[in-house]
Amino acid sequence: MVAVQPIENSTPAPTVIEAVPPPTPANVFAGRMVAIAVASALLMEFVDATALSTALPTLARAFHTDPIHLKLALTSYILALAVVAPASGWVADRYGPRRVFLIAMGVFLAASVMCGLSHSLGELVAFRILQGLGGAMMTPVGRLIVVGSSPREQLVSAMSWYTMPALIGPLTGPAIAGLILHFADWPFIFFVNVPIGLLGMLAVLRFVPKLKQPDPGKFDTFGFVVVAIGLTALVGAAETIGVNLVPPIVQIAAAAIAVGSGVVFWLHFRRQPRPVLAVGLLRFQTFRTSLIGGTLVRLGIGATPFLLPLLLQVGLGWSPLKAGLASAAQAVGILVFKPVAPGLIRYFGFKRVLTVTNLIVAAVTMAPGFFRASTPLTLIVILFAVGGFFRSMQFTSINTIAFADVPQSAVSRATTLSTVVQQVGLALGISFGALVLHLTRGAGGLLTPDRFTLPFIAVGAVTLIAGPFYQTLSADAGANVSGHKR
Repeated sequence: MVAVQPIENSTPAPTVIEAVPPPTPANVFAGRMVAIAVASALLMEFVDATALSTALPTLARAFHTDPIHLKLALTSYILALAVVAPASGWVADRYGPRRVFLIAMGVFLAASVMCGLSHSLGELVAFRILQGLGGAMMTPVGRLIVVGSSPREQLVSAMSWYTMPALIGPLTGPAIAGLILHFADWPFIFFVNVPIGLLGMLAVLRFVPKLKQPDPGKFDTFGFVVVAIGLTALVGAAETIGVNLVPPIVQIAAAAIAVGSGVVFWLHFRRQPRPVLAVGLLRFQTFRTSLIGGTLVRLGIGATPFLLPLLLQVGLGWSPLKAGLASAAQAVGILVFKPVAPGLIRYFGFKRVLTVTNLIVAAVTMAPGFFRASTPLTLIVILFAVGGFFRSMQFTSINTIAFADVPQSAVSRATTLSTVVQQVGLALGISFGALVLHLTRGAGGLLTPDRFTLPFIAVGAVTLIAGPFYQTLSADAGANVSGHKR
């Protein structure tokens, strides 16, 4: 394994978060309200993303384009978020997490309105990129606020609340989109963000404290530019491979630029005391395992929000309302899991929870590939609910153990690196799922249910690869935040 540079040698003053008092009922309540306030603000981001997924077949008709090409509306947002996110930690340290979070929400809301006013796929992609600029600051800075405001012994509970929008949003979003498309038109999918976002901003102003941050030092401009070029080239290559959008030489060039940028950044990182991406944090096994395993899971199931609406609405011929309401059944599983999350993780430990749930999540990810017109609706709804429960357990565990051993002074850099890796995993997952679907459909082929079998099996198989990485954890990994005792 390649040795990485320790972060203790960084010369600029580390991020210092205001001391948190000993846990008391009042402090527990305050910490929970911080997590809920940030989570409520992030809810619109996740509802927006998945509501858009449900509307893909409708948008394909409105813009007169192939449904598979609508993946650009999803990946353009994710790419913008991943490219700008490396600057989020420095910006939050320099200007204050709460202020940055509120400004990011304002950008996201403005871009949402513009998306709703789009008249073509090109316009929609452009405004989705603007949305991504706001989301790039919202997600990592929100996590920084929650982690920095919560004592270690309350971190599982706080992260359980914080991760709820990431799970509830993708599951309620389809239902909201289905209702909107049934009674109105697709632009209202974006307009609905306005009231949600304004309420979230009020909650942040009311409950989120101003965290004191020292001067973060000089921004790593060179590293930021190299990362931005590399990520853009990587996602661009993944987006265009196999779908004849650009000549093969362009795809090869993009892949070469991505690899070259990675090499340049690695050499730069070894000389830079405070790089824009603190890859030195990978020396902590819990953080490293969370990133590798979590990325594989996200790469595997990241394709689901793209594939599932096409399967249900195009393959099976369901209406957007029926598809959205059925998909929302997953929220039941999530709501059932949330109250018991800390207790299950404390009793079984992170290693056992991650290993077992990985197998189940992979299975339920593959399951839609076998849906046919004759499949009972009740069975589909049950599978969605089971999937919601175990995905919730998987993501709560992944997001919590990541910070089990990271020093408090490095939290902002850890959230930045984690966010970038997660978003790249999601973008590559969508591209991978779309590529397999394109290949199974064939040139000009119809999107019949049997064409979705291989894509869902493929993305589920990628999810399974995370299992061996979870097995490398010790039995008591993350016990300082879970309270697990062997």
